[in-house]
Amino acid sequence: MLLGFDPGRDKCGLAVMGKQQQLLYHQVVPSADAIATLQQLCQQFSITTLVMGDQTTAKKWKQTLERELSASLPIVLVDERYSSLEARDRYWQMYPPTGLQRLIPQGMREPPRPIDDIVAILLIERYLKGLGMESKEG
Repeated sequence: MLLGFDPGRDKCGLAVMGKQQQLLYHQVVPSADAIATLQQLCQQFSITTLVMGDQTTAKKWKQTLERELSASLPIVLVDERYSSLEARDRYWQMYPPTGLQRLIPQGMREPPRPIDDIVAILLIERYLKGLGMESKEG
């Protein structure tokens, strides 16, 4: 089981993907709640690796996670460049627009909620791709 984590100053994206690359959980949480939520997810699911984006606040978060989570849980940093743009497209694949939203070109549509959890999903997929395992989601 992989835990995807998109760290941020105000909010964080979380996702859990299982052995058959099925998406089991995804949510955006306030940064203040991230550690407690991560600990809960590690207990709820048999997490083997935490996959995290390597940009903005990654270094600080990695140090905090190593201190707060199980020392035996590997934390892997993956390239998160352009992941927010990719997550916008993925959002519309996962939640197709309805009504008048369908008439607006996709590049001009704004998702109606934060998409940090979808970024976390993409980070897991990038990690798996790096291992030579293509995700069934994408």
